[in-house]
Amino acid sequence: MTASPTVLSALADGVLVLTLNRPEKLNSFNEDMHLALRAGIRRAHDDSDVRAVLLTGSGRGFCAGQDLGDRDPRKGGPAPDLGHTLETFYNPTLRLIRSLEKPVVCAVNGVAAGAGANIAFACDIVLAAKSARFIQAFAKIGLVPDAGGTWQLARILGEPRAKALALTAEPLMAEKAADWGLIWKAVDDADLMAEAEALARSLAAGPTLGLGLTKRLIQQAATTTLDQQLDTERDAQQQAGRSADYAEGVTAFLEKRPARFSGQ
Repeated sequence: MTASPTVLSALADGVLVLTLNRPEKLNSFNEDMHLALRAGIRRAHDDSDVRAVLLTGSGRGFCAGQDLGDRDPRKGGPAPDLGHTLETFYNPTLRLIRSLEKPVVCAVNGVAAGAGANIAFACDIVLAAKSARFIQAFAKIGLVPDAGGTWQLARILGEPRAKALALTAEPLMAEKAADWGLIWKAVDDADLMAEAEALARSLAAGPTLGLGLTKRLIQQAATTTLDQQLDTERDAQQQAGRSADYAEGVTAFLEKRPARFSGQ
């Protein structure tokens, strides 16, 4: 395992595990952690040995959002340019997660608040400990949900629930988040990492090209017509059908054995 001051990174069995590592601050973001997480996601884009990503947090929380300690208005000075913060730090990372054509699993091991919650929701499959809770904390400090929060909540939950969560900042417990379809599942706290790691390893051993194309198709489906999506599915299936993994998958099926996908 290699470590930066704020993010732990380890690659094994095709899974790049990225662990937010400011436990004394509930893994809230400072500039160093922003850049370290982005570097990890960029590595997943560029390194063919990475076939899945597992994102989690160290200590008792997943991520409490932005570290507000260096933005204390009592210190005086000009008001912060939070738009610049989003454009410089959060938004590039969110775009990298969404555009990565490899599965991204998120294991939420405790509180996920503010941008921390919304970064989790940007991942492909989210598992959470039953004790975990998601909080759109922005209303408590006079801000709007960011890091894709308004987009994710409205798209997944619909307007009534999205508005209620955002306007009240009421915590949403993991089991209810799973019932509402906001995450994949809630699991016993003691089982979270074992289940998340097993899932990530299974995905990493899968047909990476086909999984990446599937991710892309599902993400764009909400903004296309049926005719457009049928055409895009056709093109993606043509590409997948020419892959070595498709040939291996069919051969394994006919030979009644487990497939040995190469990710190609």
